Parts: sequence; C-alpha cells; structure tokens
Amino acid sequence: MAFITKTLGLGVLVAAIAGAGFNWWAKSPIIVEGDSVPFAITKGSGAHAAGQQIAEAGVPIQPLLFNLLARATGKSGRLKAGSYELKPGTTPLRLIDQLVRGEFAQESLTIIEGWTFRQMRQAIAAHQGLKHDTAKLSDREVMAKIGSTYEKPEGLFFPDTYLFAKGSSELDIYRQSHAALLDRLKKAWDKRDADLPYKDPYEALTMASIVEKETGQKSERAMIAAVFVNRLRAGMMLQTDPTVIYGIGSSFDGNIRKKDLETDTPYNTYLRVGLPPTPIALPGVQSLTAALAPAHTGALYFVARGNGTSHFSDNLNDHNKAVNQYQRGLNGKATQQ
Repeated sequence: MAFITKTLGLGVLVAAIAGAGFNWWAKSPIIVEGDSVPFAITKGSGAHAAGQQIAEAGVPIQPLLFNLLARATGKSGRLKAGSYELKPGTTPLRLIDQLVRGEFAQESLTIIEGWTFRQMRQAIAAHQGLKHDTAKLSDREVMAKIGSTYEKPEGLFFPDTYLFAKGSSELDIYRQSHAALLDRLKKAWDKRDADLPYKDPYEALTMASIVEKETGQKSERAMIAAVFVNRLRAGMMLQTDPTVIYGIGSSFDGNIRKKDLETDTPYNTYLRVGLPPTPIALPGVQSLTAALAPAHTGALYFVARGNGTSHFSDNLNDHNKAVNQYQRGLNGKATQQ
C-alpha cells in the first residue's frame, strides 16, 4: 500500500512538473533569428499539420507541443489558413491567437497618381508578395474578372496604398482599387457644380485624368480644370499635350514634335474637339474634385512660369504675352501663335 501511495505521489509530482514546464514553454518567447520568420498554413490543415508547416518554415517549435497547446486552449479547430510572419517576442500562446484571429502577414503596394493602367499592371506584376494570376489576361479580361461593367480600364482605378495578405491574388488589388475609384467618383459627382459640360461621370473622370497629367502644383488643379471646362463650353479644342502623348502610346520617346500634333489619333486634342474617348491616366482625389468643382474664372489659357506654377489668361493676346515672358525670354513683346 505504501508503495502504491509513493508511486501515485511520484506520478502527481511528475505531472505537476510537466504541467509547469508546459505552461512555462507556452508563455515563453520563441527564439528566432532576424526580424521575423515567414510561414504559411495551407487550407484544411489541422493543428498538428499546422505545427509541422510552421516548423518546416524555420520556426523553432515542436509540432507535438504546438498541437497539444492548440487542443488544450480549445482552438485547434479554429486555425485560419494563410500567410503569416512570426516576429521576435512571440510566445506559442500568442502564435495560436495569431492563427485564430487570422493576423496574416501584410504586404503593401502603392499605386501612384498619374500612372497609366499599363504602369499599374507592371507594378502589380512585379510585386513579389502577390499571386500572379492575371499575367495571361487581357485588360478587358481583367475588367470582366473583377465584375466591372467597363471594358476599357484606363482611369478606373484609384491611386492609393493597398494592404493585403502575402500571396493574395492580383485580382484582389484590382477589385479594391476599382471599387475605391467608383466610390470616389460617385461622391465627387454627387457634389458637382451645376451646368458642367459633362454627359456622365465617365466624362468627368476623363477630365480629371487630364488635370492630373497637366498639373504640377496641386493648388492649381481647380484653375487648370476651369480652363478646360471653359474651352469645352466655348466649343474650343482642348489642345493639351498629355492626350497627344497618350495617343502616341509606348513609342513616345519623351519629346513631343510638330508632326505629333499634326498626326490624327482619337486622343489628339489639337485636331479633335471635345474630350478624348477615355481617361489618359489614374486621377487622384484632388483632380476628381477639381474636375467637378473647377475654379470660377474666365481663363482659357495657361503657360508654365518655369518655377512649377502657371500663368493664366482670359484671352489669346494676353496668353501670347505670357508665353513670350515666361518661355521665350522676350520680356513681354507680343507675338501671335
């Protein structure tokens, strides 16, 4: 009897020691080298399989202990598949919570105001954190995949910084950016000034893209928009270089020549009255706002001063004087263009 009592006592002691050790392990930081260790949990993985995947990725953790901890906390069936990072200081208990909450490793991608859709596609395709599943899709197919009612993508994505889980589909970025643009466009359209010369929000978006490409100073966007709105109202040609450059396409070498201005394309606003058929870039929120709430001015012309700002004129004679002053160095001596 004494032997049995001693044996039971020893067993209880061992269990207590083991339990204390297990508790200490669960609350102790996992020692990792470097800033973090990336790992992924595949879909359908149980706690044991998840522990093995974590260990195989280079995290110094015992899959058996990880499985026991997940079961002991009642969370073994709640682990979410995805891409993660184990950061220094993370304990096994915190790791379990991370997987239950789905605190995925986040990547970011910044889409720049004024980019073309082609440049956006190149940036997305080059990002190592994305699953590249649109490489073989045409622009039209990308639009269809994200459920857009538009076939031509230019201008229809909002430039911003997007966060996403590592390994996300490229389509996720396109969906987010497209939805953000449509939301911004609707809000700006709903607050638009009265009597603007646009048939629909898409034409306003096209104007916003021109303002985006024409403006060096953000503070001048409303004035630039006003000039082009005034020209539309007057039936004048917009005569804006960025549309001509867009019409030239990938063969543009950085210099716009007289022959370019004389070559007819749907985007040559020196030869065609009105807006081009599509936007020419991805406009930011300030350009959208300017296109739908332009400055109240009679200006029809503007010329760069050479310091990043523009001089605005209401008539051609004053404009020619400004061109001579700021671009030809003729001290205001007028010449006709």
